[in-house]
Formats: sequence, C-alpha cells, structure tokens
Amino acid sequence: MKKIKVSLEDITNEIQGFYDYKKWHFLTLNGLALEDNKLEVQWIFSKYEALDEIVIYYAEIEYKDIIASIVDIIPSAIISQRELVDMFGVQVEGSSKGLYLDEDSLQAPLSGCSI
Repeated sequence: MKKIKVSLEDITNEIQGFYDYKKWHFLTLNGLALEDNKLEVQWIFSKYEALDEIVIYYAEIEYKDIIASIVDIIPSAIISQRELVDMFGVQVEGSSKGLYLDEDSLQAPLSGCSI
C-alpha cells in the first residue's frame, strides 16, 4: 500500500495525473475522523492486475473546507462523494446530501456534529 499526502487544493490535479482507467480501479472516497475537529479524506485506488497494490491519496481537512469533486475524472465517484457528505457533513463540490439519510435521520453521524 502506498499512501500519498496531498493538499486539498492539489487533489484533482494529482488524481488526474495518476489515474488511468485501464490500470486503476477507483474503490472509494473515504473519511476518517481525526482529533481537533479534523477529517482525513482518502481517495483509494486498486491496480487491476495486482492482488494487493493499493494507492491512497489523502488530505487532512477541517469540516468547513470544501472538497473538490473528481466526477469529471471518475464519474462513478459521485456516489462516494455524496456518502461523504451524508456521513460526515462536509461539502463536496456538486454533491448534495440525502443519498443515504432521510430528513429525520441523525445528520452527519460519523462526524460527531450535525450539519
């Protein structure tokens, strides 16, 4: 596994330079709650012809930061982006909340705070 720290401002350029749909499978966009009201956002890829070759791009953000969308690069990322919005209460460009959680559900259950 290779883990690469990037700034939130550079993530789309980094992924665009890295991603080749013939070689890499986009697994998911994941969040990991950190101390001090921060979040580690992870863009996770697996190599098609390797059993265990994983690359994770990650950025440490504050919940108020806006995360750039990668849907223009990887259209299927919209589902992971919307899940991140619902579960952590963060903003991802072009990704609305309401995919997994109903209006009367506990909002942002993985962040420890409400939207």
